[in-house]
Amino acid sequence: MSDLKEKLRRGDNKIIKVVELKKVEQRSKIIEEFVQEFKRAVRESKYKEGPLIEEFKRGMNGVIRRKFIEAE
Repeated sequence: MSDLKEKLRRGDNKIIKVVELKKVEQRSKIIEEFVQEFKRAVRESKYKEGPLIEEFKRGMNGVIRRKFIEAE
């Protein structure tokens, strides 16, 4: 039973870290600050899925995001 509780606790922590990653937004920060915050959140979440690029774009300031998408 204690093994099951430990596995559930670790799973909950992973979920919390992924949710925190999804909350990272640039807003009024300069892009370098946003990138550093995003990298920290990725490391902590251990999120290794392909959607990281989409999460990064989603969190970017709207003006920068539009310029980034236009450049693709």
